[in-house]
Amino acid sequence: MTAPAIRVRDLRKDYGDVQALDGLDLTVERGEFFGLLGPNGAGKTTFINTLVGLVHKDGGTAEVFGFDVEDDYREARDRIGLAPQEFNVDRFFPIREVLHHKAGYHGIGKKAARERAEDALKTVGIWEKRDTRFDWLSGGMKRRFVLARALVSNPDLLILDEPTAGVDVQLRHDLWDIINRMNDAGTTILLTTHYIEEAERLCDRVAIMDSGQKVEVAAPDDLMARGTDTIELELADPPRSAPRLDIDGVSEVAVTDDGLSVTAAGGSQTAPELMRELERQGHTVTSLNIRRASLEEVFVDMTRDDRDYAEVSA
Repeated sequence: MTAPAIRVRDLRKDYGDVQALDGLDLTVERGEFFGLLGPNGAGKTTFINTLVGLVHKDGGTAEVFGFDVEDDYREARDRIGLAPQEFNVDRFFPIREVLHHKAGYHGIGKKAARERAEDALKTVGIWEKRDTRFDWLSGGMKRRFVLARALVSNPDLLILDEPTAGVDVQLRHDLWDIINRMNDAGTTILLTTHYIEEAERLCDRVAIMDSGQKVEVAAPDDLMARGTDTIELELADPPRSAPRLDIDGVSEVAVTDDGLSVTAAGGSQTAPELMRELERQGHTVTSLNIRRASLEEVFVDMTRDDRDYAEVSA
């Protein structure tokens, strides 16, 4: 039986009194584009650092393509390419040489390392900057280079920690295209992001973490289906007070200037019955619009407690 790309069971890590990972169970299949969401302190960074060997777990198991991340560290680490959020790059060499060194860490020979470096820099679109030092690159080019460094070992698992943080819209879309091509070619992607749109657009499945545990794992569309939608209806003769609508899934009815705003689970399924009931009560619906619940709204609901999660970030 082929091992999944990532498999962790009862993973635990404490920092003194802080329990960063509290019995985390998670599986990422080979070839998946998998998103990891959670508020500050959810344990996402600790989880990633455990996979790449920067943090030693206190309990449980963690495997990458069947290799234990501690007992089989070299085999596991050679299969991972990590693009961290923070820039931790050697600033004293041209970026091409930095990639040569990185490839060497993975046991790649000099000739192959030069070829890998060229391919990686061309893939991310900064080959013309190959003889430039990292500090002389623009912010967007630095982000591209960090991705190139993750790609130079030709990883089976690419871990992207906030890969588009602080970049402009055009660069974000360029990076999305690059990452999607990698995934289409068979590379497993693990993405952490605070851009909910990014997770909705890119990921096959999303795990929501909170307090070091997995809250839920599902496809973005399945998660959004659990939220409440808003159905905006324009009526020929808007009522002064909200009509009573005894319909399954409807949780709130409010009067607007043009008609009604109805909050309901499964707006697409509720809308036909809603229109029939309003017409039965003598109302004429002139237009209808459904605003689906966003993944961000579902995320906030699932991780809501006494803290303020206005900003979703790693």
